[in-house]
Amino acid sequence: MKAQLENKRQQEKRIVQEMIALYCAKKHGTKGKLCAECQTLLDYSQQRAQKCPFMENKTFCSACPVHCYRSDMRSKIREVMKFSGPRMLFHHPVLALRHVAVTVQQKIKNKST
Repeated sequence: MKAQLENKRQQEKRIVQEMIALYCAKKHGTKGKLCAECQTLLDYSQQRAQKCPFMENKTFCSACPVHCYRSDMRSKIREVMKFSGPRMLFHHPVLALRHVAVTVQQKIKNKST
């Protein structure tokens, strides 16, 4: 169970990392490395995911009942998600489809409970 939880935590971190990298490359023109602002956001998001006490029961941060991001970081991550979300299907189709599948499964689970 603990290994499964850690796997889920790492998967969420990877998705966020890829979304921030995509955003940074397209918006800030970086290649292979994040700009300082995006690196700060990535570090912050990784730290929040590592400390998340709800990881076992939630799908993704957007579905969490508690928003643990500071308001400035929350607005930045929303901007990244809004931009990168639709583009993930073209850049990282497996991650994008897995994300959709988990979200749909959670919605079905919530309806049956």
